[in-house]
Amino acid sequence: MQQNGATGARVVGAALVVGGGIAGMQAALDLAESGIQVYLLEKSPWIGGRMAQLDKTFPTNDCAMCIMSPRLVECSRHHNIQIISNADVVSLTGEAGDFTATIRKRARYVDEAKCTGCGICIAKCPWKTDSEFNLGLSKRKAIYTPFAQAVPNVPFIDTDLCMYFKRGTCKACVMFCELGAIDLGQQDQYMELEVGAVILAPGSDIYDAGLSEEFGFGRYPNVLTSLQFERLLSAAGPTQGSILRPSDGVEPRKIAWFQCVGSRDQEHPYCSAVCCMYATKEAMLAKEHLPPGAEFTIFLMDLRAFGKGFDAYFQRAQEEGIRYVRCRASALTEVPGSKSLLLQYENERGELLTEEFDMVALSVGMTAPKGVSELAAATGVALNSFGFGDSSPSTPLETSRPGVYLCGTFRGPKDIPDSVTEASGAAGEVQRLLASGRGTLVSPKEFPAEMSQVGEEPRVGVFVCHCGSNIAGVVDVEEVARRARELPGVVYTDHVMFACSTDSLKAMREAIVEHRLNRVVMASCSPRTHEPLFQENVREVGLNPYLYEMANIRDQCSWVHGDRHDEATDKARKLVAMAVARSCHLEPLYKLPQGLSDRALVVGGGVAGMTAALSLAEQGFPVVLVERESQLGGLLLEHDTLSSGRDSREQVSQLVERVQANQNVEVLTDSQVVSSIGFVGNFKTRVASRSDPTQRLVEHGVTIIATGGREYRGDEHLLGQHPGVVTMGDLEKALKSDDPRLRQAKRIVVIQCVGPWDEQPFYCSRVCCTVTMKNILRLKEINPSCQVVVLYKDIRTYGAREEMYTEARRAGAIFVRYTDDDQPVVQAAGEALEVSFTEPSLGERLTLAADLLVSSNALVPSAGAEELSRVFKVPLGREGFFQEAHSKLRPVDFASDGAFLCGVAHYPKSVEEAIIQGKAAAARACRVISQDELMVGGVVASVEEEKCTACLTCVRICPYNVPIIRDGVAIIEAAACQGCGICVGECPAKAIQLLHYRDDQVLAKIEGLVELMAAGSVAR
Repeated sequence: MQQNGATGARVVGAALVVGGGIAGMQAALDLAESGIQVYLLEKSPWIGGRMAQLDKTFPTNDCAMCIMSPRLVECSRHHNIQIISNADVVSLTGEAGDFTATIRKRARYVDEAKCTGCGICIAKCPWKTDSEFNLGLSKRKAIYTPFAQAVPNVPFIDTDLCMYFKRGTCKACVMFCELGAIDLGQQDQYMELEVGAVILAPGSDIYDAGLSEEFGFGRYPNVLTSLQFERLLSAAGPTQGSILRPSDGVEPRKIAWFQCVGSRDQEHPYCSAVCCMYATKEAMLAKEHLPPGAEFTIFLMDLRAFGKGFDAYFQRAQEEGIRYVRCRASALTEVPGSKSLLLQYENERGELLTEEFDMVALSVGMTAPKGVSELAAATGVALNSFGFGDSSPSTPLETSRPGVYLCGTFRGPKDIPDSVTEASGAAGEVQRLLASGRGTLVSPKEFPAEMSQVGEEPRVGVFVCHCGSNIAGVVDVEEVARRARELPGVVYTDHVMFACSTDSLKAMREAIVEHRLNRVVMASCSPRTHEPLFQENVREVGLNPYLYEMANIRDQCSWVHGDRHDEATDKARKLVAMAVARSCHLEPLYKLPQGLSDRALVVGGGVAGMTAALSLAEQGFPVVLVERESQLGGLLLEHDTLSSGRDSREQVSQLVERVQANQNVEVLTDSQVVSSIGFVGNFKTRVASRSDPTQRLVEHGVTIIATGGREYRGDEHLLGQHPGVVTMGDLEKALKSDDPRLRQAKRIVVIQCVGPWDEQPFYCSRVCCTVTMKNILRLKEINPSCQVVVLYKDIRTYGAREEMYTEARRAGAIFVRYTDDDQPVVQAAGEALEVSFTEPSLGERLTLAADLLVSSNALVPSAGAEELSRVFKVPLGREGFFQEAHSKLRPVDFASDGAFLCGVAHYPKSVEEAIIQGKAAAARACRVISQDELMVGGVVASVEEEKCTACLTCVRICPYNVPIIRDGVAIIEAAACQGCGICVGECPAKAIQLLHYRDDQVLAKIEGLVELMAAGSVAR
């Protein structure tokens, strides 16, 4: 702990994170990696949260557990994170920087220090009840763990079911536990933790569908919640991924999803933000699971596809035959005998229809978590009217108590990327608060000495993962493992249910030691998500991490050959044989320490860029902030008020004042980046003034791209051709200047979703609907008699923004939906305008005279985005915005180390969301520049000097400008090399090799395949 130099108060370099879901885990890891000791507290006996129950995630269809499991394990093994499960916060005393948290750790009746997670106690327990994890679709024992990858991998005893606690009998678990880990006399424990800050991330609950009695949930067996449907889809679920009707175990042929169950109603006036997309995902996955001919229908009011890649996902669903019906389902009846379900509904044309379905999934919304009032009272924070954590739009991650922050769905309904972003943002707030205490309570991780490989023949161990039925449902895993034992060099094989679970990782380490393995091959899922986890695992028992090889038999076998089991098994055998052959040629590689600059370069001086710069500067890191325009402020300068009602000019001026007053921030306005070279920790970027030839060289350790966006200005709907046609940005200015046209107008028509859709696929700009509602309410204030008509494709006021939509309707605004195939037409009628459109319920074309037409135009990438993409060698996505490394788990990171993104540079978003993402990017950057040194090297290109002819080929083609010519030989700096291998392939003299992928190692894979096929034991 340290003294705060500014206030003299004590600062404790530790933080308490309450909630072990994806947001809590992300916050904990960001803090621990930046030098803060973390206590990760979870109310349930295990961390993982709601994401552990999901099958896949939209819009990438990544396996939820596969991408989350490494986080689970990383939290459990991180030397600076202490997991306290089955616990609650009793009280929080003190002040920001120096709190004392009193924690009650409830008895789990199993000694965590003794238990090895063998599962014998669970197998021997005779008592069963409905599984909460599988939402009643399967049973679990009185002593249980919810899923195979559970962390901590220690069972919990349910005293409400256990016969010992109810009647004093049984004790089967005690009798069969050879380690004596069962402790039926265990008591609750109380502990006090000294922490400098608290992050609240307890998540949310799902709406109790039984409260909506009209749908028959709990009475009709074939009515499920959407989360129950997720468990049916899951390979590790109660049916191993088979979709079966609970009433008779038969595959349904016709499934419906009802949207907005527990959302957008009188008691829950908010939108739960995720339901439309997860229903779309479930329908698409169900189509993969069921035989051809099955039908899938989603009943909805508006499609809330407001996120990055969501509209493309929706279009794909439509192309695959998913049907969308615009109607809010009101009630269901059950068909006697068949147990099927009848729905009577009215379509958009006003026709009354009746349709029968085999199964119905209720898309339930999010509610505040149970016990939240007790948590709020214990920590002294306020809740909003919905029961979620309360915060201000200008300080969205701060609670009502200084030093206590919030994130994830506890702050309101949202999807995984937004939860992860908020978690990093909250971590950034804690890093800023505890900057003087960073590093005082943490310690570096220590590894054992590496095993010597000198003179040893390869001893390969092969581990094959079932991944529930993700792999084993298609590939004969046991056969793959058995035949792998016959391969040259293999001395040990095993197959495991989930290789990334803590018990499987432990078993792997034990096998390496017991069988003296000096090579490890893992046949499982994607190296992109799991390779670092397995590499660290083998390093923990002294094996060099580069002696590990991976065969991707999920993505490359089971996922792409789901209907060809024998061929998929043969292909898996081939991939394993190739991996084994290559592993025998692997050699240890090592990373070396490299110094780094602690300066950050932030490109873009809007809200996100200024927020990121301040977050780092207030931790003591020097920042250079570059802005193309002559003043800071970005898009916010074009607005008069924010959706929250706050004066936007006030928010901009306050941010600008803070930036200019901070001595750690150097502001370069009217400037732009012209070139950048280097690597993480050691970048060199040239910044040029736009008004004179002056250039400045900035040396920095990290880069944050926050270049914002701009309002699209095309010629659609007579924009630029008629004075009565304005954009929403123009309307903002007119409101700001009190334009008399607005007070005199009798009718104003607004057309939503206007953009460059002839040039590129449609995407949602996320904020337009909310801005429209805000401006409608302001128009109605100054001109109550004016009729406002909004023509829209979907109203996407997600989350609490739904209330603004409700208020706009109450104020008298008229909303009419149009489709891509039948768009509004605008014509000039002298000084006035005529707008014609089809009214869906009437089915007729109507024409309205309008005094003013407002074109709600898309946000498009900022000018210069393509050039910056080339300068910093970071990619752009299909919409032209910068592309993050992973849409779910790395939403503010680029794939290139040391580069981050935030704000509208990433994708259109609100000011509140831009602030959060700016803080998140700063937190991620802090993980780099808070280090004393970086470890570099490993998979990098290496030049064989005797072969090099200094032909300059590598210099010309390297996208990162790494090779240089010195003394007639190409030199490649290991710290700068990104390991892409382009120079290796292009070098005419074959003078460059990519370490870990040398020619002999790659050829060995080919030879391994050829030898296996020559033996005739697998299909060709």
